[in-house]
Amino acid sequence: MCGIVGYIGRKRAYPILLNGLKRLEYRGYDSAGVAVFENKEIISYKKQGKVSELEDMLADTKINSNIGIGHTRWATHGEPNDVNAHPHTSQNGIFTMIHNGIIENFERLKSKLATRGYSCNSETDTEVLVNLIEYIYTKGNISAELAVRLALSKVIGAYGIVVMCKNEPDKLIAARKGSPLVIGIGKNEYYIASDATPIVEYTKSVIYLDNDNLAIIKRNQLTLKTIDNTEFEPEIQKIDIGIDAIEKGGFDHFMLKEIFEQPQSIKDTFRGRIKSDFSDIRLGGLSDVFPKLVNAKRIIIIACGTSWHAGLVGEYLIEEFARIPVEVEYGSEFRYRNPVINSDDIVIAISQSGETADTLAAIEMARKNGATVIGICNVVGSSIPRETDAGVYTHAGPEIGVASTKAFTAQVTVLNMLAFLLGKKRGVISQERFEFLVKKLSEIPQKIEQVLKTNDQIKKIAELYKNSTNFLYLGRGVQFPVALEGALKLKEISYIHAEGYPAAEMKHGPIALIDENMPVVFIATKDKTYDKIVSNIQEIKARKGVVIAVVTEGDTAIKNLADHVIEIPDTEEALGHLLSVVPLQLLSYHIAVLRNCNVDQPRNLAKSVTVE
Repeated sequence: MCGIVGYIGRKRAYPILLNGLKRLEYRGYDSAGVAVFENKEIISYKKQGKVSELEDMLADTKINSNIGIGHTRWATHGEPNDVNAHPHTSQNGIFTMIHNGIIENFERLKSKLATRGYSCNSETDTEVLVNLIEYIYTKGNISAELAVRLALSKVIGAYGIVVMCKNEPDKLIAARKGSPLVIGIGKNEYYIASDATPIVEYTKSVIYLDNDNLAIIKRNQLTLKTIDNTEFEPEIQKIDIGIDAIEKGGFDHFMLKEIFEQPQSIKDTFRGRIKSDFSDIRLGGLSDVFPKLVNAKRIIIIACGTSWHAGLVGEYLIEEFARIPVEVEYGSEFRYRNPVINSDDIVIAISQSGETADTLAAIEMARKNGATVIGICNVVGSSIPRETDAGVYTHAGPEIGVASTKAFTAQVTVLNMLAFLLGKKRGVISQERFEFLVKKLSEIPQKIEQVLKTNDQIKKIAELYKNSTNFLYLGRGVQFPVALEGALKLKEISYIHAEGYPAAEMKHGPIALIDENMPVVFIATKDKTYDKIVSNIQEIKARKGVVIAVVTEGDTAIKNLADHVIEIPDTEEALGHLLSVVPLQLLSYHIAVLRNCNVDQPRNLAKSVTVE
């Protein structure tokens, strides 16, 4: 949640900050603001709404400073307005700060500060923290750095912060705990951001801060410390993201671009991992833990949102091909329900961003109980790869649209590879069967290209049902998680209520909702449950329900029953989810566009969920 950007160097800071905020707006878009040093003062400009509204407000303002910070907000404490927008300045104007995360004990800190004469203008926890820093600074007559470190020692919660001090105008101070920060390195200049997207056009050399790290940043000097004042040498990494990856590339929306990128993102996910003769899969990031995986008695998958749906697909695949029991847990529930975790358990954590707060907390719990933890993640340098014992990157590339599409198919591609490889190593499937499955997986990108050709047809269907108030999505077996994902996509970006169900469960309640106004989307591909799905469709039609069916190419039985059919190529049953989800993504996209919704930045949502 929320986007941070900062700059210190010789260039004008404002254009860099503004460009960075535009790149980061997918992380939060309730309000935006910047703060710069001008004439020995810190001057803040902030505005409720999109970054473009801040830009319009400052169109005639000349800002020449070469030091500054910027923030785009996803509201936690206090509604979106100009007062609650970041940056926040301390009561006496000495410190200005931007902040991602949540300070859990802010009420107690606020009460203590009130007894010392401090009051807040905003409803935010951030203003409390910046006032605490100022109070410690003035009372102790100490440096800004020490004041920040002492203040953070009193904080409970998560934060990524960048601080400016009026009395020390040659530096920025950044700190991180539970909310990501990356520092880009230039020539006598530094960039700060909550992820790499605002930095890639300026530098490829970055440092990822770890929890309890603090950075003191000057134009020609970077000092890294722990919160308890231990200095350490930075680990400089190279980022491999092209500027074209974070542009729309001629598409109307990032979401549509990312749907159409899936043939390439899936190919990139298995590229270099599948042997050319399909005889083996190499998952190098798992090499140290693979013997434990092969001998596992139980696998627990933890994730949130779309990644949880990917985990459900993984449950079907791993149990089918490797015969290892799998449990799939929401990270947010797992961390609080005192789960039974054994030292010989394997925990797989799935996250697009690698920063999902609930999943990270679940990882910490699993590791404390001695389990081996594996990460499946898209973002190099993010927290989950650093907090897990081993893992696999999905290589989907930057995903800017808030509603996840290509990240989902990349995650389930990794889970397919893992299930097939475990099945082979455990002797559940033969080498011949393994090679057949891997070959079929290699054909998926080409088959998705065929699915994408149904785009115009799906748009016509969307026009018919754009004003519906409810949708039901039904699937069986491994297609049930696809139904859940299709329903989630529609909810996220079109604001239409939608539910996903196992098709067989329809008659245990949801069938009461069926009438001529309820579109029902079936994933009805040719597999072992096909005849049962046909029966479910007949039950819907008997009650005058509207049926939109995703079917295998050449299907005639369902074509005669359904109101609309969307054909996808035939493939191995274990891979059908990679094809069937694409029409559902397109259907949601077109309905949202036709309803004039903001597809890439749906209301109340943000891309990276770094708070509870």
